[in-house]
Amino acid sequence: MAFDMSQVKELFRSIGVEYYALELDATDDGASIQQVLVELTNQRTVPNVFVNGTHIGGCDATYQAYQDGSLQKLLGDNQITEPYEYDLIIIGGGSGGLACSKEAATLGKKVMVLDYVVPTPLGTSWGLGGTCVNVGCIPKKLMHQAALLGQALQDSRKYGWQYEEQVKHNWEIMVEAIQNYIGSLNWGYRVSLREKSVTYLNSYGEFVEPHKIKATNRKGQVTYHTAETFVLATGERPRYLGIPGDKEFCITSDDLFSLPYCPGKTLVVGASYVALECAGFLAGLGLDVTVMVRSILLRGFDQEMAEKVGAYMETHGVKFVRKFVPVQVEQLEQGMPGRLKVTAKSTEGSEIFAEEYNTVLIAIGRDACTRNIGLQTIGVKINEKNGKVPVNDEEQTNVPYVYAIGDILDGKLELTPVAIQAGRLLAQRLYGGSSRKCDYINVPTTVFTPLEYGSCGYPEEKAMEEYGKQNLEVYHTLFWPLEWTVAGRDNNTCYAKIICNKQDNNRVIGLHVLGPNAGEVTQGFAAAIKCGLTKELLDETIGIHPTCAEVFTTMDITKSSGQDITQKGC
Repeated sequence: MAFDMSQVKELFRSIGVEYYALELDATDDGASIQQVLVELTNQRTVPNVFVNGTHIGGCDATYQAYQDGSLQKLLGDNQITEPYEYDLIIIGGGSGGLACSKEAATLGKKVMVLDYVVPTPLGTSWGLGGTCVNVGCIPKKLMHQAALLGQALQDSRKYGWQYEEQVKHNWEIMVEAIQNYIGSLNWGYRVSLREKSVTYLNSYGEFVEPHKIKATNRKGQVTYHTAETFVLATGERPRYLGIPGDKEFCITSDDLFSLPYCPGKTLVVGASYVALECAGFLAGLGLDVTVMVRSILLRGFDQEMAEKVGAYMETHGVKFVRKFVPVQVEQLEQGMPGRLKVTAKSTEGSEIFAEEYNTVLIAIGRDACTRNIGLQTIGVKINEKNGKVPVNDEEQTNVPYVYAIGDILDGKLELTPVAIQAGRLLAQRLYGGSSRKCDYINVPTTVFTPLEYGSCGYPEEKAMEEYGKQNLEVYHTLFWPLEWTVAGRDNNTCYAKIICNKQDNNRVIGLHVLGPNAGEVTQGFAAAIKCGLTKELLDETIGIHPTCAEVFTTMDITKSSGQDITQKGC
């Protein structure tokens, strides 16, 4: 109840309206006032809101009145009467912000998008489109592909391809080609915003008062803009270690994909999917790569799968230094690349590790870009621990006219397609009469490590927490892709498992696959899981032979049986 009361107060504060609150429980004659109120309004709950003598109702009714504009009409003189410049201003031109802006514009609204990339400590910057396009999924998958082609070249000799020339990789040619492609995407986004009449400002947005932002461009020129509604879509940026030499001499994924020189011998610090993906393709391009891990690999992912991802990388040349954290990075020699000395200490004792590298890539996580955009000025609450924004199931913050989508949401998935879906659906709810909400459960994803890991639904640990081990049946198998047989590559390395809820008709609540093209495999099964896939339906599905994906249609060994799952042939 107190929360409802504080929400209503927050609403009036956020739109700059003075109010008087009578707290009945703190008033001597509260009970008799309550009796009169019930007779007057037929409402027994609090808060009980009146505006200029007109009874509105409780918290929900007040919010509804604000959403449909009737509250503003009742407020009359107390409400700012000048019209807002825009219906919607979106802060952040990444995947989520662009999707939301284009949908709102299609629905006839006047929309502005602000996008500004604060350069990295090394001065790297990029164009419109956000992390995924510029320094995330797109260049990552393309560099992963470059590494896969190297593996395919090795395999090809076994398949009869003969070539004399010594094969080597040219970093500069790859980076130039990838950056050219990204440049075309940046341009495409600008054109599509123009076509939809969305105003785009390459400026840094910051709230200065309710419904008003300050926009500062690269030259320091400032403009001010007002809107009825705002969407925060600022995303995240890589976190640094906070040790001597980290910002001066290390790079992050923000710098890697446009690095003008080959990074050489590289230390990757971290065990995130970003760390392992980057380490994987750098090793695949023939570089000497070490990963320094503080504790576990791929926190938040299924840990059995995570360990198998790491084991495969280790057998394919990536070195792991476990349970160490860097304490200092020193430059021994400048250059492209130069030489760096890294000193690290054990997390379990006094042991010190010291080694020289050409490049140190930090990938220990990302921080939400929410602390320097004036949210405190208008009262938007953030989780002080991680800077993320708590929202309700409609992506609304505690300030009713401010919404948030994408990686900055507290407790939600940090994935591009999730931000796009949430942005589009938010615009449809705000301006298209829709009530559809974004589904954050059963979202498929893939980690593009040298052996790809695709998953949808619960990791095994989470499933046990949620449903109890006794209520689950886990089916699993190792498999050997046919393409690997002639090439003589690792049998009994690829692995698949499904987690079924015995209490619910053996419904599949988790699907995990470690193998080639895991993303392509997982995407199809994700649709089936959304439709309520069961083990029986999987068994009734005829597999496509010979593919990797067909293993899900022939699984018959449960973990609880303890039977051997090793493969003898295809």
